[in-house]
Amino acid sequence: MELKNLLVGSKTTWVEFPGLDGFEGELANLSRKELLALRKRCTENKFNRKTRAFEESLNDEKFVKEFTEATVKGWKGFKLKYLEDLLLVNLSGQDVLTELPYTEDNGLLLVENSSEFDNWLNEVVFDLDNFRTAEQGKNKGKINPTPEA
Repeated sequence: MELKNLLVGSKTTWVEFPGLDGFEGELANLSRKELLALRKRCTENKFNRKTRAFEESLNDEKFVKEFTEATVKGWKGFKLKYLEDLLLVNLSGQDVLTELPYTEDNGLLLVENSSEFDNWLNEVVFDLDNFRTAEQGKNKGKINPTPEA
């Protein structure tokens, strides 16, 4: 038996955001290998004139964009009123019970501008228990794992 034959490439699951009733995100786990590859794609070599050598630096903007695309696959139940809990917004003239649809741009803006959402995302995607199936006895009832195609 070979470990490489048992590895699962990626999984997505729906996870409730604590404190925001009905708001769930569809998130994908990020393996160590995937994270390293993502970091490598977002690392740039820049010439430092003082040391006369090339130095690696992480392009934070590119990293956040690629990390968000790799981990946030969708959401449901995200009411406009929840934005007030996550960041500064102007909701005057808006029906606060209207749901904000998921788009890649909306997901990226939320990760970039809400440290609370960003922290939650990082906690969830690197915790393997969130992606285990019920048969493995780790599902705590709040998560619905689905394999990613």
